[in-house]
Amino acid sequence: MTRLQIAIAIVVIALASTVGLNFAWIAVEGEPLPIHGLIALSLGIMGTVALAWVLMALAFHSDRAGWDERADRTGGADLRDRDKP
Repeated sequence: MTRLQIAIAIVVIALASTVGLNFAWIAVEGEPLPIHGLIALSLGIMGTVALAWVLMALAFHSDRAGWDERADRTGGADLRDRDKP
């Protein structure tokens, strides 16, 4: 996927979530959200999705680059294996 496709997917997810949350808000007899509320809700959803995507990408990059193995300085066996006979 290109970066443009990813950006479009994030915007579509944010818009669909905003519309769904707006309908749910109205269904519980709340007042309709003003345009500023919808914009804030959309930005919050997009920020959350983007943050989750970036953190998962960093976790995969860290695993592939071997940083997780280098952080383990116990010298061998896992602590859970120490109590086994």
